[in-house]
Amino acid sequence: MIQQFATAFRGLAPFLRLNLAGGDLRPVAQALLALAGSEQEKEQDNANLWMNLATAFFAMGQHQTGLAIQAQALQMRQTYLLPALRQPARFRLLLLMVAGDIAENTPLDCLLEDCDIDLICHYATPELPLPAELPAHDAVLVAICDAVDNRPMLKMLAGLLRNWARPVINAPEHIPNTERSAASDLLQGVPGLLMPPTRAVSRDFLFALLSGAASLGEVFADCRLPLILRPVGSHAGRDLARIDDLAGLARYLEAVPAASFYLSRFIDYSDANGVFRKYRIALIDGQPFACHMGISAHWMIHYLNAGMYEDAAKRAEEESFMRGFSAFARRHAKALKAIWQRSQLDYVCVDCAETGDGDLLVFEIDHAMVVHAMDPVDLFPYKQEHMGKVKRAFENYLYGLYRARPAHVA
Repeated sequence: MIQQFATAFRGLAPFLRLNLAGGDLRPVAQALLALAGSEQEKEQDNANLWMNLATAFFAMGQHQTGLAIQAQALQMRQTYLLPALRQPARFRLLLLMVAGDIAENTPLDCLLEDCDIDLICHYATPELPLPAELPAHDAVLVAICDAVDNRPMLKMLAGLLRNWARPVINAPEHIPNTERSAASDLLQGVPGLLMPPTRAVSRDFLFALLSGAASLGEVFADCRLPLILRPVGSHAGRDLARIDDLAGLARYLEAVPAASFYLSRFIDYSDANGVFRKYRIALIDGQPFACHMGISAHWMIHYLNAGMYEDAAKRAEEESFMRGFSAFARRHAKALKAIWQRSQLDYVCVDCAETGDGDLLVFEIDHAMVVHAMDPVDLFPYKQEHMGKVKRAFENYLYGLYRARPAHVA
């Protein structure tokens, strides 16, 4: 295994697969680190090894170490090839990415395991967003997430890709539509869709709320307790909290030192038994596909800590949801279509729920969510079938682009 990571760029998928299987990444990272530090490897400038090592540290949650190692790799090379498992490749997709951890770019290799699509991962920099010569490719997918630091790069790429000779998937000018406040504005006024306004507020404003110098009505109309707060730029629920009263707000600010936060209203989406269900839906060229359903007694659901691995009844309910997804998709067809049309993204994921009134409650839209079929087959046998539908839909979308245009290398 170590030799595979030392010689070829592997992307995120094998590290995530090992994590989900309960494996320990530390021995892998330690062995790769020792190999990278050897005199022989130093002489070879093995960028693949350094990039794999960075991903291992990201997967272990060691962000700063991962960034430092990734920077070392990118000094050697900016473009990395993930060859299709099944060769010869039928399609070559260029992914435009930026330096950063797992949440910074669309982890498409996790979806497209075991396929005939070569992924060419190019890490753009402000100095060299697109080199004069890029590897041959059939389409470009902008994988860069919307973040404050990425806005200049997205703007730069928007100009460079405007007349690109190959199809551009998720055009960079539309990616800011996934920003939380922008998405909440975009999705207002859609029948059957509920996404409470989300606004960025400063730490000073929250302290003003505590002192009575400011009011929630200044944030947006009908803004009231309970609230949802999270730091701007946080991912995967980091420091996400429900605030029920001002005393809770004071405790939150004491514990979380961020300078700015996203604020929104909390919507209770539990059923009559107090159980919450959160869905992840992928929209591929406007067509919806079920990715997973997390079930929990707590409102803040993350699939990995929702007890899905431990509870067979939860898995059975998720299987029922995935098998009957067509009914869910018909029920929320107008809402899902509006998300696709208004976001203007060819591939986007939606984290959502259903309210007691039957509305689609949208928490987030993003093109950088992890979508995969890596859960243990013995526990989740049904996922292979349904996640296979997602993968085939994406593959067919790409093949359709290829058929629609004459072959040309940008």
